[in-house]
Amino acid sequence: MAHPKRKISKTRRDKRRTHYKLAAPNVVNCQNCGSAVLYHRVCPECGNYRGQTAIEKDY
Repeated sequence: MAHPKRKISKTRRDKRRTHYKLAAPNVVNCQNCGSAVLYHRVCPECGNYRGQTAIEKDY
């Protein structure tokens, strides 16, 4: 089994981990009702997707 020859310093370990970050989700406004919607998703408020009714919502 392989073992490291030297201890990895905290700085070197943290430099490697700098690329692990969360990306903010892309949010746009619905064309129909103006609420915030994720890209490529049906609007949860009005049920429209790209200007067409995808889901009939009961109000």
